[in-house]
Amino acid sequence: MFATAPRALDAPSVARLLSAPTAVACGFPSPAQDYYDGPIDLTDMLVDDQAATFIVRASGHSMTGAGISDGDELLVDRSKTPKHGDIVVAVLDGELTVKRLELSPAGVVLRSENTAHPDIVVAELSDLQVWGVATYCLHHLR
Repeated sequence: MFATAPRALDAPSVARLLSAPTAVACGFPSPAQDYYDGPIDLTDMLVDDQAATFIVRASGHSMTGAGISDGDELLVDRSKTPKHGDIVVAVLDGELTVKRLELSPAGVVLRSENTAHPDIVVAELSDLQVWGVATYCLHHLR
């Protein structure tokens, strides 16, 4: 599921953007739009726990319904407790995968967000570890 191995988020490597607006209208631009002219630290904006946050690159098309495309980077926080409905990086029987976590009295399902890909019903004797919770998807536009 991954093109590259997870790597730790390093604050100095996160780019600082200048003169970025806080919000941009997708329709007709407002002449009254407020703009922020200071630097923006993406680590401060996107990361709760820097030591526990990693970037992984998604590979494949099983999560397109959740807005995760092949080649997108995911910010994954290992300090967060996974909950029903979270998108998680899971290790199932030694294999990494990104899926939506579904917890029920009947068991655990790792749900695909693309009907062309099957869900994974986790068997009782399977070795499942939730490696981390995906918090953001950095979707490529070019």
